[in-house]
Amino acid sequence: MKFTSIQEAMKKGSGKVSVRGWVYRERGSNKLKFIVLRDSSNIIQCVISKEDVGEEKFLIAKKVQIEASMEITGEIKEDKRAPTGYEILVSDFAVVGESDTYPITKDQSPEFLLDKRHLWIRSRKLTAVMKIRSAYVQARDEFFRKEGFTRFDAPILQPNQCEGGSTLFEVKYYKDKTYLAQSWQLYAEAAVFSLEKIYNMSPTFRAEKSKTSRHLSEFWMAEMEAAWFDLTEVTEFAKKEIKYCMKQTAERCAEEFALLNRDPKKLIKISEKKWPTIKYKEAIKILKEKAKLAIEFGKDLRTIEEDKLMEHFDTPIVVTHYPKEVMAFYKPRDPKNKEEALCFDMLAPEGHGEIIGGSQRSTDIEEMKKDLKKEGEDISNYEWYFDLRKYGSVPHSGYGVGIERVIAWLCGSDNIKDAIPFPRTMLRYKP
Repeated sequence: MKFTSIQEAMKKGSGKVSVRGWVYRERGSNKLKFIVLRDSSNIIQCVISKEDVGEEKFLIAKKVQIEASMEITGEIKEDKRAPTGYEILVSDFAVVGESDTYPITKDQSPEFLLDKRHLWIRSRKLTAVMKIRSAYVQARDEFFRKEGFTRFDAPILQPNQCEGGSTLFEVKYYKDKTYLAQSWQLYAEAAVFSLEKIYNMSPTFRAEKSKTSRHLSEFWMAEMEAAWFDLTEVTEFAKKEIKYCMKQTAERCAEEFALLNRDPKKLIKISEKKWPTIKYKEAIKILKEKAKLAIEFGKDLRTIEEDKLMEHFDTPIVVTHYPKEVMAFYKPRDPKNKEEALCFDMLAPEGHGEIIGGSQRSTDIEEMKKDLKKEGEDISNYEWYFDLRKYGSVPHSGYGVGIERVIAWLCGSDNIKDAIPFPRTMLRYKP
């Protein structure tokens, strides 16, 4: 008996097939049992007749519950009434693993589904999202290989903060203490002086006391760093990366997007448009004139301001030159305007906000020391980082992409928790 996937069986269209998977739906009568079987590729209706399999086996079929695992053999044929247009007339079957009464039913709360995430991950919705996520990450690897970048891995345990000391996760390290990585960036900056163009994707940790639909305590950051790139070059490169990855993903996962009621053709069209770049000052001007929101220069854009701004764009946009006073120590002042930093965010439409943060990197040791002292940091912890500016420093830039935020946008999800297999938040660290 040679098993094929359900998708391959439907592609065959007729004749004898053997498939295996899990019971997605079941119903029956005294003579017929209807099983909708699912595997990783699709679902298909299977009809078990008492007359065809015999009374003894039919009694076994009658007891089958949702999520039991089965092997099924029979004749496949087209049937427009079936959920996916095909059904299998079963000649033989075996129950591989029985199932108790499955705890997940219709209309259960998001919190209950998170409690049962180890089971809910079997849902067709999350299966589609995880396939889209996988395709996106694979496309990203392709992109960077085509662009001549080298993959570079940095430590997860780090002695320094990169994005603010208040969001560090402290870890006991033998007799000392260290922290979970907020970013690979400081180590990536060391590597560009030998490898020049590098990229990575790794888990990232932020102890943000936030319960919004956009924040996770553990997420995956897809980062890049490149020697010789200035702010303009790095922002245009960021657009190129996201456009390539979303187009490839939309083309490869058309069925998964359809299952999520998301039009992949629309995503492809967005990837082919021009994405604007505006300065922070222009952004707050738009907010004042079109959204009646008065934002003083010096304030970072919050979620509400990002959402209001993006109501006026149907593609992602890049916002540059945020106020230096609210930016990280490694983001340099613009020589043309000392109030502004040579940095950027990329914002996504449809209420998904910031998906990328990046900057040109500072080469001014004294300026960085001054900023770190303001934050109450121990300067001695950064001496290794300052060494990078003492031995042949060059202009360089980089950025980080929040993978879950991009996937949530592409999938049209209203919560970032559905863009990662097992979300970790301020209030949730299990299952």
